Amino acid sequence: MGKFRVQSTQFRRTTAALHRRSAVNAWEKDMRTLVIIALLLVQGVAFAQSAGQPALSYSFGELRYIDIDNGGDGFELGGSFRFNGNWFGVASLSSYDLGSNVDGTTFEIGAGYVFPYQEDWDIQVNARIIRAEVDTPFGSVDDTGIGLLGGVRGLIAPQFEVRGNVHYVNVDDSDVFLEIAGDWYFTPEFAAGLSVEFGGDVDVWTLGARYYFK
Repeated sequence: MGKFRVQSTQFRRTTAALHRRSAVNAWEKDMRTLVIIALLLVQGVAFAQSAGQPALSYSFGELRYIDIDNGGDGFELGGSFRFNGNWFGVASLSSYDLGSNVDGTTFEIGAGYVFPYQEDWDIQVNARIIRAEVDTPFGSVDDTGIGLLGGVRGLIAPQFEVRGNVHYVNVDDSDVFLEIAGDWYFTPEFAAGLSVEFGGDVDVWTLGARYYFK
């Protein structure tokens, strides 16, 4: 999640509805995020089992409805696939209606690594390339940047998964936000739930479902 931050950045640039942050504040925010993700990575290395397998599956497809606090909404189609060992790939395509005849799309692709923490809990990190485009009545703008994620994922009950992630996105401008999510497993392959992203430029709620392939 968090794709709308990319669209929000482009939307602000196109409409001039909001002011940009100062360069000093942006640099401080970027540094805080990198420190947090680095600490999560170090902790994962410290506690990971040397030959451990991830506690949860990282091969799935998902569809999510996205509600943005300024009135926009959209959909995201994404997925993850675990390679050999604890490496996995991620990709997603998102489309938004931002109102006032402004539409946005975002494509992300990247890779990550899972550190098994303890039974039923993983620490995960990933890095992604982000391509964003916003279409307005006055023309289109597009840009390419990066996204970083660090967080934890685990089961607090046999059928209930929770996730907590720190996101950093930098496409034309940077943003940092937190994500809290929960999914209920109706079967071992199918889960559905909610997520909320907050602490950044906008707050975002999502409702979605995942199908696990293995």
